[in-house]
Amino acid sequence: MQDEMRAEYDFEGLRMRKLGPGRKSFGNFVVRLEPDVAKVFPDADSVNEALRFLIRVTRDNKQALSEK
Repeated sequence: MQDEMRAEYDFEGLRMRKLGPGRKSFGNFVVRLEPDVAKVFPDADSVNEALRFLIRVTRDNKQALSEK
């Protein structure tokens, strides 16, 4: 088999990713949802939207309580 790679290619700095559940993440966090929760939130955007809403409601409630 003839090698078609050029000598000037440097692959030492490449980071490889494994496929599957045992793969290493490069800076991204992975959160596993329980099956009942995953049924309600089909993707990451919907989870983030719900969490941002919860943050706003919590923040607003804290401000309202502190103003009393």
